[in-house]
Amino acid sequence: MFVRGIVRMVRIVRLGRPAPDRFGPFWPRLRNMLVETVGHTKMLKWSIVGVAHWWVAFGFLLLVPTLAQAYGQLFDPGFVLPVIGHFAPFEIITELFALATVIGILVLAAIRQINHPRRLGRQSRFEGSSFPRAYFVEAVIIAIPLLILGLRGMEGVLQGVDSYNAHFAISYPLVVAFSGLSTAAVQNWIFALAVLKILISMAWFVVVARNLTMGVAWHRFAAFFNIYFKREPDGGPALGPAKQMLNREGKPLDFEEADPDEDPFGVGRVEEFTWKGLLDFTTCTECGRCQSQCPAWNTGKPLSPKKLVMDLRDHAYASAPYLMMDEKERENVPADVLSLLERPLVGTEEENGVIHPDVLWSCTNCGACVEQCPVDIEHVDHILDMRRYQVMIESSFPSEASTLLKNLENKGNPWGVSEERRLDWVAELAALDDPIEVPVVEDRIPEGTEYLFWVGCAGALEDRAKKTTKAIAELLHIAGVKFAVLGGMEACTGDPARRLGMEFVFQMLAQQNVETLNEAGVTRIVASCPHCFNTLGREYPQLGGDYEVVHHSQLLAKLVEEGRLTPVRPIEEKITYHDPCFLGRHNKVYTPPRDIMAQVPGIQTVEMHRHKERGFCCGAGGARMWMEERIGKRINTERVDEALGTDPDTVSTACPFCQVMLGDAINEKKAKGEARETLEVVDVSQLLLRSVKDGSPGAPASGEPERESV
Repeated sequence: MFVRGIVRMVRIVRLGRPAPDRFGPFWPRLRNMLVETVGHTKMLKWSIVGVAHWWVAFGFLLLVPTLAQAYGQLFDPGFVLPVIGHFAPFEIITELFALATVIGILVLAAIRQINHPRRLGRQSRFEGSSFPRAYFVEAVIIAIPLLILGLRGMEGVLQGVDSYNAHFAISYPLVVAFSGLSTAAVQNWIFALAVLKILISMAWFVVVARNLTMGVAWHRFAAFFNIYFKREPDGGPALGPAKQMLNREGKPLDFEEADPDEDPFGVGRVEEFTWKGLLDFTTCTECGRCQSQCPAWNTGKPLSPKKLVMDLRDHAYASAPYLMMDEKERENVPADVLSLLERPLVGTEEENGVIHPDVLWSCTNCGACVEQCPVDIEHVDHILDMRRYQVMIESSFPSEASTLLKNLENKGNPWGVSEERRLDWVAELAALDDPIEVPVVEDRIPEGTEYLFWVGCAGALEDRAKKTTKAIAELLHIAGVKFAVLGGMEACTGDPARRLGMEFVFQMLAQQNVETLNEAGVTRIVASCPHCFNTLGREYPQLGGDYEVVHHSQLLAKLVEEGRLTPVRPIEEKITYHDPCFLGRHNKVYTPPRDIMAQVPGIQTVEMHRHKERGFCCGAGGARMWMEERIGKRINTERVDEALGTDPDTVSTACPFCQVMLGDAINEKKAKGEARETLEVVDVSQLLLRSVKDGSPGAPASGEPERESV
């Protein structure tokens, strides 16, 4: 039955579309899979849970030989496995893992109860998980190693062990406890315990084989394959670039030749997910780590990455029997059953949708779910695929996004501002008492230019972000770095359109930018916006744009380290740093911004309780910056509440979107009297400039906000 269950599961997973990018290179994938499974690298991010789970996971595998021995004991109580049966290391390891597995599963069961929804409600990461299934699995895992230890004690008595013996290092107290039993009684007990062990094991296999959606059990088998086939074969971040759209043959989609009737424009039916997507759904263990970190879920919105995957899994497996039928077989299937296949993947309760639109559009693409998932489920990819179908095929998306798309198509930026305004900040630098001339590319990038400074839409057009842009330009000028900008030739990278799901607009903007950059001879880029940094460096190679891209915090940290920038002016402030999602989780850049602040005299840094890999989103990603937040608490308000908990003088970040979102939330707090009037959100480059630039204590640098002394 178990083998048949596996065969059926494989058949269902194979219903998905091709995912040719998931094959090879073999050795990097195998190495990463072994590191993540044997090393438990993701599980150990939650240390107590990780350690306990390691013993349970490998106890399950290593105790399988004892099941074979139990079958032999049905016929001969003194039976042991050939060759290894009396091998001391085997017996010691068996006992060690039996005891450790019992302790480990008791720890995990206790954690489940401590975090039970009946106590914590929505704050429980287990809210929405199946508790009866979890209890069944926990009971089996407790029973089997206890029976193994009991059998070991009886075996010691049967073998005549009358003093401490290394072969029974852990079970020796049980040997002593059972030593008063007669030989016949011991033989009967061995038979009874072996039968019970076999029956419980068989019950587990039967229940699991009949419940293919029982992720809490199946993940121990599927996880190896799901991790092996993750998006990044070398174990790098499974985020970074958005998932590329593929045609029906599994090749990159060309919109000039694409046919919406044949090629998948996103996912509108469950069978339109790739086979890797269906494997993702199958592998979910319902642990809720993704849910516990999701900014949408934590602010009262309906999106739970765990529940989304579970709903898609249940729908896929409910639909699978009919999807595997041919047309003739379907003629005899009742209409109410066939209606399951017509159920919309995204729809309201009235439409009987599998996923509610509010769930789909609550996602900020922050990647916390993917970062935390111990089996490498790629939630963001699946949300993006469903968004693509809704936007490009159904034309169903939040109304505010229409303005965003029109502005991107007509003006090349989300705000619809004239391209001539992109150089306003250059004129402001030129008007300083000590003017700074910024070279603007007219045809080819000037000879000797080290970096093209990609300013970005926010950096050029949003007043608060422009201060960061000017600070970066001044610092590069002070350090003697030769740079240039594109000015009006620069257009939005297309990130908001792509994360919204409008791949066509993204490719239009991206191809335009790639052509401009290639014709200008650009090879090295410094970007101030993490979204631009990610798109230029990780996504443009998909369209023929291969550049060396660094974030401004990386370049500035390097210039400080090399002595080309020297912070001298003390900044006596307590500062908390907010990690931008597309700089941190998506690209693993956590250290450079902190290194910059560490070099500025006087700064006292204090971390929010959610930082680095567990950092909390500002709410702007996934094109959410241009959509109204109507459900639950505002994400940026939640993040500012965390920042205020550190009692900072300043909040720093390294992203213009974060600067705007956090700044808006702080202004709301000021209006309510809940934050001091002097509290500001500044980029790390502004802090560095304040310390580097010469001048009187009262004269702010061009990139520094006017503010009272703290």
